[in-house]
Amino acid sequence: MGLWNKLCGFLLSIALLLGWVVLGVKGYPAEDLVVKLPGQPEVGFKQYAGYVDVDVKAGRSLFYYFVEADKNPEKKPLTLWLNGGPGCSSIGGGAFTELGPFYPRGDGRGLRRNSLSWNRASNLLFVESPVGVGWSYSNTSSDYYSDDASTAKDMHIFMMKWYEKFPEFKSRELFLTGESYAGHYVPQLADVLLDHNAHSSGFKFNIKGVAIGNPLLRLDRDVPATYEFFWSHGMISDEIGLTIMNECDFDDYVFESPHNVSQPCKQAIAEANSIVGDYINNYDVILDVCYPSIVEQELRLRKMATKISVGVDVCMTYERRLYLNLPEVQMALHANRTKLSYPWSMCSRQLLYSDTDGNINILPILEKIIQNGIPVWIFSGDQDSVVPLLGSRTLVRELAHDLKFKITVPYGAWFHKRQVGGWVTEYGNLLTFATVRGAAHMVPYAQPSRALHLFTSFVRGRRLPNNTRPSIDE
Repeated sequence: MGLWNKLCGFLLSIALLLGWVVLGVKGYPAEDLVVKLPGQPEVGFKQYAGYVDVDVKAGRSLFYYFVEADKNPEKKPLTLWLNGGPGCSSIGGGAFTELGPFYPRGDGRGLRRNSLSWNRASNLLFVESPVGVGWSYSNTSSDYYSDDASTAKDMHIFMMKWYEKFPEFKSRELFLTGESYAGHYVPQLADVLLDHNAHSSGFKFNIKGVAIGNPLLRLDRDVPATYEFFWSHGMISDEIGLTIMNECDFDDYVFESPHNVSQPCKQAIAEANSIVGDYINNYDVILDVCYPSIVEQELRLRKMATKISVGVDVCMTYERRLYLNLPEVQMALHANRTKLSYPWSMCSRQLLYSDTDGNINILPILEKIIQNGIPVWIFSGDQDSVVPLLGSRTLVRELAHDLKFKITVPYGAWFHKRQVGGWVTEYGNLLTFATVRGAAHMVPYAQPSRALHLFTSFVRGRRLPNNTRPSIDE
């Protein structure tokens, strides 16, 4: 009997082991586990990637990449990050250029560690949304015509099904974040999730905060801010700046018909754009530009691409594109399972997105989110001319006025590592506007340390420090 008991125990151990493999670590899906990415440094956290079918009948699937928190992931929240565009990849942008755990190496064939990844403070989820972005696809051609409403609907389905893959996170705190056109994506997704919560007698999303960087919130305010930024930064003359301010009625400005503006306005805008020229990165006016021909030659020779600006790899977009198109990388990520007829690219050429939804005023949606007791942070890299802080700051103040919020933190400097990290103000304990000094449209890319400090404060429910004393995060 003793031998039989030992044999039964051995067989039971094998069965449990096989069960662990099938279910994956902590009940996560084993088939989505990323064992190791090509050229990846050794790390202690786990990564998962794969597809979530949001419409099986249509063959519509969204690709995701999930990264555990660097330490104690079971005690940390879940943060969803969405890039904008519309039509740009959260994998290429957020995950492998900005706030994820790895950057592409200079040769485009391996990875280097991002020591200031946001997974120091949270578990991170990146999704290529909508269909047609990156490796997300559909077998139904009409799905490649998308808009804000369908994008939010699909992301709602995605989140529900993703939680089925990762049930441990159903009750975990959820933060919704992103940048740029995610100023539309994130609030409208939050609105849909709140509607779900209001009508659900069962599972409810545990939304704890919304944070968006350099967001498009209201087109007729964000567009004129670009030309005010050009003028205030000495990029256009007084004459052109004054002409734009006096002749352009941006209240009538919409994406699909900017020709509604007057002829003097159109001429002044054309002159301003010409003067700024192609040798400036509008998303970061103090950053040097990358010369692709030189980089591509270096990559072909497998040399390290040159860092033109101190501390920032301005050619990362080319290195990233090469890395994510390597077959072995796609295989490791369980990506491109349908062998798409086009290469991975940062922003989609397949997607046809609504040319009117960009005109939607997002402020009423943000107001609803805040009225549900959810904190909203709007943060702005102060070197971005595409969606400048000048428009965002005004819009946040108007939102506070509509909510009848008082100023709880007067506008002033916040600090990181004994230096000014930017400027911040807070209204009514639920609405915060913060700038990030020296940052671009992609805040974590240009100022990773300050961005991590801001994000950590956000997910921990803390205010940004208003003095030079080091915080416990430093």
